[in-house]
Amino acid sequence: MVEETNNLVLEHLRHIRAVVDEMRIDLKQLGLRTALTERGMGNFQVSEASQNIEIDRIKHRLDRIERRLELVDD
Repeated sequence: MVEETNNLVLEHLRHIRAVVDEMRIDLKQLGLRTALTERGMGNFQVSEASQNIEIDRIKHRLDRIERRLELVDD
């Protein structure tokens, strides 16, 4: 009877260990996915900033052209 109880406890402990190992693997994968998402967001923000700079530069050039051609009232 005692041996059956010990075996049952060991069986439960093995099951718990297997579940914890699976959770550890899932957590590592989740961390990796989070890091990749953060990197993608960072790249997106850099790209957006570059586009905003280019748009500002184009607006400035367009303003200069309009003034030279006297298309706007000052």
